[in-house]
Amino acid sequence: MNSETIIKGTTTIFVDETITPIVEDEIMVFESKYDAKINLISKSESEVLNSLFDKKVGIAVLSRNLTKKELNIFEQRKVFPKITKFATDAIAFVSNRNSKDTIIALKDVISFMKGNRDSSIKGLVFDNPNSSTVNYMNNLAGISKLPEKDIFSFNTNNEVVKFVSENDGMIGVVGVNWLSQPNPSMNEIIKNTNVLNVKGIDGKGFYAPSQNNLAEGTYPMARDLFIINCQGYSGLGMGFASFVAGDIGQRIVLKSGLLPVKVPTRKLNIIRGQTNEGKK
Repeated sequence: MNSETIIKGTTTIFVDETITPIVEDEIMVFESKYDAKINLISKSESEVLNSLFDKKVGIAVLSRNLTKKELNIFEQRKVFPKITKFATDAIAFVSNRNSKDTIIALKDVISFMKGNRDSSIKGLVFDNPNSSTVNYMNNLAGISKLPEKDIFSFNTNNEVVKFVSENDGMIGVVGVNWLSQPNPSMNEIIKNTNVLNVKGIDGKGFYAPSQNNLAEGTYPMARDLFIINCQGYSGLGMGFASFVAGDIGQRIVLKSGLLPVKVPTRKLNIIRGQTNEGKK
C-alpha cells in the first residue's frame, strides 16, 4: 500500500534544467509546510521527457506543454497526465559587458543559425544540444539541429554565462530564470554580462525579458511553465501542483522575477477606519 498522500511522503521530480531555480524555491517552501520530501533532479528537456515515457519518474516540470503526439503516447498506455500551468518564463540573450550592443534582433539570430554571417554575432552559446532552449530556437529557425560552425554548447546555463562573460562577441542563450535568481557564486560573473533587449521577427521595438514585459506580452521569447503529473493517484504530484498554482506558490513565482499565472492579491486589514497592509 502506498503511504504517499498529497501532503505527505517522498517522491522525485525531474525538472528542465533551465528553470531549476524557481522549482527549487517552490519545493523548499512546500517541504517546510508539509511532512514531505521531494527529490529534485535537473535534466535536459529531452532527458526529462524520456524519463516520463520510460516511467522512471511520475512528475516533471517543463518549459512547454506536452504536444499532441506526446499526449497520445500516454493515452495509449491509459495514462492521462494532469497538467498545471504555473508561470511564464523567457529565453534571454546575454552578451559580454564590453560589447557596445545592448539590443539584438531575433531575425539576425535566426539568420545566424541558418548559416549567414553578416551580423555582429561571432557565435551562439547554448547549454546543451538536448535542452529546451535549443529546441525552442531550432523551432523558430525551422531547422532540425544546430549547425556546427560558430555554435557552442556546454552542460549548464551557468557555464554559458561564464563563457560569454569571458569572450567578446559571443551571444549566450539561457533561461531567464537563471539570471533572475542566480546562484550566489554567479553574481560577479553575471555583472560582466549584458541581458539584451530583443526585437521580435515582426516587432517594431526592443524589449527586455522583464516581468512587466512578460505581463504585457511584448517580449518575443516568452514561454509557459508546466507541471506534468503522471502519477495516476492522489500523491505529492497533485499536492505540489496545487501548492504551486495556489496563493503561496504564485507569490514565490512573483518574487522570483517570473510572471505568475495568477497575480496574488494583497491582503488589507481595516482597523478603526484605517487601512493597514497586513499585521506584523
